[in-house]
Amino acid sequence: METRQLQADQLRFAVIGSVDDGKSTLIGRLFYDTHSLVQDQIESLRTEKNSSELNLAHLTDGLKDEREQGITIDVAYRFFSTEKRKFIVVDCPGHIEYTRNMVTGVSHCNAAVILIDATRGIRTQTKRHAFITSLMGVKHLVVCVNKIDLVSDKEKVFEDIKNNFTTFMSQLSIPDVTFIPMSALNGDNVVEKSERISWYKGTSLLQHLENLFLVTDDNHKDCRFPVQRVIRANGASKEPFRGYAGSVESGVFKKGDEVLLLPSQFKTHISEIFQYQNTVEEAFTPMSVVMTLEGDFELSRGDMIVKQNNPPQIAKELDLMVCWLNQKAFNQETRFILKHTTKETQAYVEEVLYKLNIETLKKEEEVRSVEMNDIVRLKVQCAEPLFVDKYKTNKNTGALIFIDSKTNETVGAGFVL
Repeated sequence: METRQLQADQLRFAVIGSVDDGKSTLIGRLFYDTHSLVQDQIESLRTEKNSSELNLAHLTDGLKDEREQGITIDVAYRFFSTEKRKFIVVDCPGHIEYTRNMVTGVSHCNAAVILIDATRGIRTQTKRHAFITSLMGVKHLVVCVNKIDLVSDKEKVFEDIKNNFTTFMSQLSIPDVTFIPMSALNGDNVVEKSERISWYKGTSLLQHLENLFLVTDDNHKDCRFPVQRVIRANGASKEPFRGYAGSVESGVFKKGDEVLLLPSQFKTHISEIFQYQNTVEEAFTPMSVVMTLEGDFELSRGDMIVKQNNPPQIAKELDLMVCWLNQKAFNQETRFILKHTTKETQAYVEEVLYKLNIETLKKEEEVRSVEMNDIVRLKVQCAEPLFVDKYKTNKNTGALIFIDSKTNETVGAGFVL
């Protein structure tokens, strides 16, 4: 239980939003105001030699192309800590061409911070990022209305954006949404509460992130252990060893637990659980372990160890929401490889049910084409059964990726409905 508590003391959050809404400046401000930069880094941010003015955005825009274009292209991971919590900051690109990078960045985050430029309001890419965040099962969203110092009627602008975005968010499924007015450039409401925004009665961004309650976010109920590798060893004086290596995707497994083996449906018990070379009494997400079982069973990569009381769905036909990530338009004749946990199988799209209009979240049932960044609902037929859960209940076993079987490119991210 203590180790599980340590997981809650670390927060991984994504910073998302449209181009030029201030994501890089916000991250730079977080690091600078929490004294997480060394002197050499601070010197590299100065606009001129010996100047007190800093270009905080350059902290994250490290690639030459990014600095020249003034946009973030790749996903960047950065680390800092306070007395209350350790943080992993996932800096996601805002440009529409790099939405696939944003999907990757958000996929394993506890929370997301989305920026809205107070001078420009809510844009289509803002809505797209919010929808994808919801689709990825993120439970905590902080909406930062940035550049509040550049508008005259600050409180009215903030309340209008808050009301409009709340209406949009009511159609999504993020349980915890918080709004904060701020100026990342000036540091207002980023690390410390700003007296310049006295009408706002909430906390600063960092104070809010430090106090997010995460213990209940991980799924400790649905026990899922996909086999990644079978480990065999023979010793002169020992019985032959057969262990099953992988990562616990969800749930808690303990030594002696009765388990169900998929796809064979055989039942047995866990003999030992090893982490590195030590035995442990229990394993839980995201631990990587080796399990041994009572009895002689033949499992292979892609098989799954679960608990009998709440097994996953075993399905060849899947109902999926898919974010299309490839520059080449979707072609229903294409044969795909579906990668789900450690298993891969051939698959094809049986039917395109509808496409989602990001502006209105309405369904467009007459789908003429599916282009990059479109979000569609598909009925997919697999060659072999997969062991899946609904994404809203188990994001690790409810997600999969589409790979073009001819080019080997990742072309889509799918979520089990």
